[in-house]
Amino acid sequence: MLQEESDLSLIIAQIVQKLKGSNLYSQLERQAWASLQRPEIKLESLKEDIKRFFKTSGWEKKLQNAVYSELSVFPLPRHPAAPPEHLKEPLAYMRRAQGSWEKRILKSLNSMCTELSIPLARKRPVGEQKELLSKWNEMGTDEPDLSLFRPVYAPKDFLEKELFAELGLTTGQLGIDDSTQVPPELFENEHVRIGHKVLAEQDSAAAQQYVRQGSPTALRAELWALLLNVSSRPEDILYYEQLKTNVIQHDLLVDSLIYKDVKLTASNDDYYFVFEDYLYQVLLCFSRDTTVLGHFAYNSASPPKSYIRGKLGIEEYAVFYPPNGVIPFHGFSMYVAPLCFLYHEPSKLYQIFREMYVRFFFRLHSISSHPSGIVSLCLLFETLLQTHLPQLFYHLREIGAQPLRISFKWMVRAFSGYLATDQLLLLWDRILGYNSLELLAVLAAAVFAFRAVNLMEVTSLAAAEAVLADLSTLKVMPLLQIFLFATVT
Repeated sequence: MLQEESDLSLIIAQIVQKLKGSNLYSQLERQAWASLQRPEIKLESLKEDIKRFFKTSGWEKKLQNAVYSELSVFPLPRHPAAPPEHLKEPLAYMRRAQGSWEKRILKSLNSMCTELSIPLARKRPVGEQKELLSKWNEMGTDEPDLSLFRPVYAPKDFLEKELFAELGLTTGQLGIDDSTQVPPELFENEHVRIGHKVLAEQDSAAAQQYVRQGSPTALRAELWALLLNVSSRPEDILYYEQLKTNVIQHDLLVDSLIYKDVKLTASNDDYYFVFEDYLYQVLLCFSRDTTVLGHFAYNSASPPKSYIRGKLGIEEYAVFYPPNGVIPFHGFSMYVAPLCFLYHEPSKLYQIFREMYVRFFFRLHSISSHPSGIVSLCLLFETLLQTHLPQLFYHLREIGAQPLRISFKWMVRAFSGYLATDQLLLLWDRILGYNSLELLAVLAAAVFAFRAVNLMEVTSLAAAEAVLADLSTLKVMPLLQIFLFATVT
């Protein structure tokens, strides 16, 4: 009990410290001072009167949402005597594995620089700045020669049920066309009514619980923004414009990697090619955003460093490269593409993606023991398949079609680019709702179960991959429900 109280006190102190540096804290402070002029605020009951004012004016709710947002990414409490690196990753062998992986990525990046004789970053000449600014909204029309650039890495290089009670067969769901309990149209009408109420209350925790049963299409953008505690304040729009200016002024090697990734993935996708310009804007700005570095406090990875020319190895001349500490890989742009269906204002789209990345997506390409980390997802996928479909599991192993070799790319990209967009958004609803990526492993196993009859007949990896090549016709929620609940004996 004493240890739990100590952990709680530590968490409270750290969240208070984090919020003290936020814009919200400054706003609360200004509101508190301004409230002193109000007639209902009395000196003899100052503390209670100000608390009452914050509650009635809506500021208390904003503070609650900010605290809830911090808790959603807050690392698990560690022993006070534990060294600082345990906050990022408690297992030493995982830290070593992540360190080795980072060295490999950096070696790939630096080799490209040397081979192409280009710097990691340079100030763009004024003429080039003007040209880029003039075509900011139509960068997809540009066709630079990227034949010599290669992705730094791709997913193939990187190779429990009670938790999901709200997905049960007796619970209403969006994404299910028929139900033995409540007619879908009745459930949907009531669900939409409750959704409006959740939005009116502006409560992040309520929004998270709500989307576990799916978001109505018309409300999804607002619900996700509330859940992620993202709002379009003037200072957020200004910050986005500052990032844009940085893109205009400075040319980074990763710009070409981003450009090529969009061309190779989203530009060739039937759902996402129309958002090509949005993807360039968001990803180029993201690469310059130093606030993203904050997530390395709870990420097992460490941001890569570069040194000013001629100062190799001298720490005071080291800079993080790219500025956000994230080197994009093949398929990275697909984390952004589905969000373009929901958000059409660039700065809002940017904020949502950044929050999704620092909460969820970074775990899909870093090595850690976290339950939502890619290593744990691989283990969960194989365990589910081996437990529920042992014959299929061993048949595929025997013919050299390791199931994980096929499903890994789905999980690393959170199924983006594999499912139809409406189905993908239903899946991401639940990821946000449960604050967990574990459903990626469950869905991957469910796909194998759905195609099990065909897979039992294949005799090679190529044949297995052909059976699982097209997931665009799959319905996510029936697959999850059948796998999670209909297989229980």
